[in-house]
Amino acid sequence: MIEARRLHILRAVADHRTVTAAAAALYLTPSAVSQQLAALEQETGHRLVERSAKGVRLTPAGEILLGHTNAVLAQLERAEAELAAYGAGSAGTVTLASFATGIGLVVAPALARLTRTAPGIRVRVQDAEGDASLPMVLDRQVDVAVAVEYRGAPDADDPRLTPIPLYAEPFDAVVPVTHRLADAPEVPLADLAKDPWIGPYPGNPCHDVVVLACEHAGFQPRLEHSSDDFRAVVALASAGAGVALVPRSALRGMDLGGVVVRPVDGVAPTRRVFAAVRRGAEAHPLIRPVLDALTEAAAVD
Repeated sequence: MIEARRLHILRAVADHRTVTAAAAALYLTPSAVSQQLAALEQETGHRLVERSAKGVRLTPAGEILLGHTNAVLAQLERAEAELAAYGAGSAGTVTLASFATGIGLVVAPALARLTRTAPGIRVRVQDAEGDASLPMVLDRQVDVAVAVEYRGAPDADDPRLTPIPLYAEPFDAVVPVTHRLADAPEVPLADLAKDPWIGPYPGNPCHDVVVLACEHAGFQPRLEHSSDDFRAVVALASAGAGVALVPRSALRGMDLGGVVVRPVDGVAPTRRVFAAVRRGAEAHPLIRPVLDALTEAAAVD
C-alpha cells in the first residue's frame, strides 16, 4: 500500500529537483526525505529517482507514478473539501500568498468583503513575489496564491493546480520629466532602445514582461539599475537614472513629480494575475469564499 505522504514527497522532489530543496520546502531533513523515497521505492518495487551531481531526476517509473500522484493528491483535496462541507466548514483559517501590488489591489478588498459575507473565515496573508507563491501552494505552505503569469510558470492545465483568472493590466512607460519623449502622447518602445533602463531583478515575473516587450520592439534593454520595489524604480527615473516600464496599478498613490507616465504605443506589455489553489481544493468551504471574494474584488477594480 502506497502512503499518500510519500507521494507528497515524490512530487516535491520532482518540483524542486534536489532532495535538500524538497526537504526545506516540506520542513523535513534531507535524510528523512531520502528515507521516505527509499520506502516508496520499496512499496512500489521500482527505482523512482536517480541522483547525480546536478540533483535528482525521476526515472521512467517515477514519471509514471508522478502522473498518478497528481491525480491522487487532487482527489484527496476534493475529499477534504467534501468532508469539510459535511462538517459545515463555516469557520477556520485560510493562508494566502500574494505579491505586494496584488495585496493592495484585490486581497485587501477581498478580506473586507469576507468580514461581511463569511465572518468565520480568517485569512492570513503573506507577501511573496509572483513567482514564489505557486511553489508555496504546491508545498502546502499556503492554501491560495495570487500570482502573475511568467515564463516557466505551470500551464493552465497543470494537474497540480487550479487557476482562477483575476485581472490583466498594462505596463506604462515611465520617463524623467526632462526626457526627449516626455511630451509624446504615447511612447514607442523602440525609441527607448539606447536609454539606460531600470527594472526588476531576473526571476521577478515583471522582469520577464519588460524584457519580452523590448525584444518584441527589436532590442535588449540595457538594465543599469535593478529593484523589485516599483517606488524605488520610479524614484530612480525621477532622478534621471533611466527609463522603466511599470504596471499601471503599481503607480497608484506614488509621488510622480519627477517623471512622466505615458502609455506604450501599439500593443502594451501586460501582466496577467490569477489566483491558484491545489487542484481539488477549489471547492473547499473555507477556500471557495476566499476565491469568490478575490474574483469579486478584481471585477470591481
